[in-house]
Amino acid sequence: MEHKAPEYFLSLWKLASSSRLMAMLHGGWGEGGTEGSQGQFPLTQNVTVVEGGTAILTCRVDQNDNTSLQWSNPAQQTLYFDDKKALRDNRIELVRASWHELSISVSDVSLSDEGQYTCSLFTMPVKTSKAYLTVLGVPEKPQISGFSSPVMEGDLMQLTCKTSGSKPAADIRWFKNDKEIKDVKYLKEEDANRKTFTVSSTLDFRVDRSDDGVAVICRVDHEALNATPQVAMQVLEIHYTPSVKIIPSTPFPQEGQPLILTCESKGKPLPEPVLWTKDGGELPDPDRMVVSGRELNILFLNKTDNGTYRCEATNTIGQSSAEYVLIVHDPNALAGQTGPDHALIGGIVAVVVFVTLCSIFLLGRYLARHKGTYLTNEAKGAEDAPDADTAIINAEGSQVNAEEKKEYFI
Repeated sequence: MEHKAPEYFLSLWKLASSSRLMAMLHGGWGEGGTEGSQGQFPLTQNVTVVEGGTAILTCRVDQNDNTSLQWSNPAQQTLYFDDKKALRDNRIELVRASWHELSISVSDVSLSDEGQYTCSLFTMPVKTSKAYLTVLGVPEKPQISGFSSPVMEGDLMQLTCKTSGSKPAADIRWFKNDKEIKDVKYLKEEDANRKTFTVSSTLDFRVDRSDDGVAVICRVDHEALNATPQVAMQVLEIHYTPSVKIIPSTPFPQEGQPLILTCESKGKPLPEPVLWTKDGGELPDPDRMVVSGRELNILFLNKTDNGTYRCEATNTIGQSSAEYVLIVHDPNALAGQTGPDHALIGGIVAVVVFVTLCSIFLLGRYLARHKGTYLTNEAKGAEDAPDADTAIINAEGSQVNAEEKKEYFI
């Protein structure tokens, strides 16, 4: 930036200064003179801007009597004196100029523009206010290094994410399956310009087959990114030995019916065509036992097909196998087992009838024994008494002994 100081501009400033001095010598400030601005300082605010953006610097005074305002940069070069541009820099433009405000803009801000800017109010003496311009360095798009495809299951993987140009230093975070990984290493280094930083983070973990196809994300957070982080992604490719499982087409193979055994194998690289064996040897009846891809089709099962069938899958990493024990069932026996058991049903009915009869018998006996207690108050032998007095005595005796003649049933 080239400093420009035209002679007429300097003359104006000298004239303004000498006018104020003469006023002081001839009786001080008069009404409407500089007394209103003499006791106050200009007002400014610190500004933060992202590199490449535009900064607005504003200087205000509440009361002013035509006293000039000026902006100067950290090198003390005058940028604007009132509405007069003093520095030949196309990035610097006037926003507003009045007796109460001087605002300028600096576009396409660079890191070198950072520093302390000064607003001056030309009273006697000159009053100044400082505004610090902070320039944020935008971090570069991060890069992930350290991955070499493919990686074998069980290997230790080390990934490094790096970004440069941030000011202040950026923050790096790791995510795997959308879950943040906390146990990482962090390194911050100052760049050659001594203003920005290069930040790196290293992630170490041991891989397994569940990591195949998983996206590992490195995310850079920084205040200059306006809440929109920059990310780098690495999709993992893990090679592992096959896993094998045999699935029968029916849980109860029956004689005379077909059976399909499916060899389900997973691995990376994809396993080669599977190998079927029976009891440790080749399939004994190729005409009835047909291999189609990963399936073993056995037509018309018979008892001779009983045995242990083995499926073996192989890829460049290793080999794995699974076994299935085949037992061919007699369809008639299965039908008998699955049909109704008449003997069992008859036995259950007999027990139910017996219990019902016993219950009826006990209930009837209980009701018969609990009809009540009966007391006979007849005078025994009154008919045979020789006379009336004897009959009365016998009757009274019968009443006295009535309590002894009660019957109790339990």
